[in-house]
Amino acid sequence: MTVAFADIEAAAERLGGRATRTPLLESAVLNATVGGRVLLKPECLQRTGSFKFRGAWNAISQLDPARNAGGVVAYSSGNHAQGVAAAARIVGLPALIIMPSDTPRIKQENTRSYGAEVVLYDRATEDREAIAAYHVAHRSAVFIPPFDHPDVIAGQGTVGLELAGQAVAAGCALDHVLVCCGGGGLVAGIAIAMARLSPSTLVHSVEPDGFDDYARSLRSGRRERNAAQAGSICDALLTPQPGVLTFEINRHLLGEGLVVDNRNVADAMRFAFEVLKLVIEPGGAVALAAVLSGKLPTRGRNIGVIISGGNADASLFARVLRGEI
Repeated sequence: MTVAFADIEAAAERLGGRATRTPLLESAVLNATVGGRVLLKPECLQRTGSFKFRGAWNAISQLDPARNAGGVVAYSSGNHAQGVAAAARIVGLPALIIMPSDTPRIKQENTRSYGAEVVLYDRATEDREAIAAYHVAHRSAVFIPPFDHPDVIAGQGTVGLELAGQAVAAGCALDHVLVCCGGGGLVAGIAIAMARLSPSTLVHSVEPDGFDDYARSLRSGRRERNAAQAGSICDALLTPQPGVLTFEINRHLLGEGLVVDNRNVADAMRFAFEVLKLVIEPGGAVALAAVLSGKLPTRGRNIGVIISGGNADASLFARVLRGEI
C-alpha cells in the first residue's frame, strides 16, 4: 500500500464542506523572536479541535452504512477518537472508541458527546490492539486506524495541500515545515503534498523527549520503539513506534527529526496563549516549541509550523499558564 498525491486531492474533494479550511497565521512578535518568517497552520481551529477529523472523514465517508451496520472501532488518546466519533455520527454509523484511562477528561467527554461508546484501558499494562481486535470481531465493525491507513494519511495530507497554496498566496517560499508527530500519519500526508507542490521544502517530524521514536528511526533506517508508555505531558503523541506504512513514506521524504522537552512545550503553550491568542494542547504545541527553543536554525528562513490540536485539559493548561510546568 502507498499514498499518492492524487489520493490527497481526492480526499480534499470529500472534505469539501465538512472540514474547516484552517487559516495561515503570521505574528510580527514571533517573527522577531526567531529572526525569520513563521507561518502557522492552526488545526486547533479544525472541526473537533484537531487535524484528525480530516483523516477520519476521508476513511469513514467511503463506507456504505447499509453494509457496515456494525459501525466503526478505533483506539486513540483523544483526537482521533473525536474525529472518528464525529465522522461516524454524520454518516449514521455507531462508533466504539478505546481510550487510555489517563486521557484528559475533556477528550473523553467530547468523544462521548459525538455519540460514541468509550472503553477505557490502562496504557501501561493493557494492549489496545488486542482490545480493538476483540470489539471489531464482536461487533462486525470496521477498524479505523489512527495513522497507518492510506485513507487516513491522505486525509491528513490535505493540511499540506492547503499549506502549500496558502504559502504561495502569502508570497512565502517555505524552507522548512515542522509537524507534530506521533504515529506519523500527519507528517506523511504533508510530506507527500509538499514533495509535489514545494519540493525544495524540507519537512521535519517533531516529538516529545522520551517518545522520539521517529527521530531515532529516521537516523537508524528502521522502526525504533519507545521504552516508555507514559511520562510526557504530550498525551496525543505517545505512540509506541512509527507505523509500517507511515515510516515507509517518511523515511524517503523527511528531514531530520526534532525533539523537545516538557519545558519547551509549556513555554510554547504560554507563548501561543499570550501572544497568538490560541489555546493549544501539549501535543499540538511541539512544532512551535521546536521553533521557539531553537531546535532548528530560523534566522533568515521561512518556516511553516503545524499546530495540530487544541483539546487542552483545563487543569493542565492552568498549571502551564501559572508556570508550574
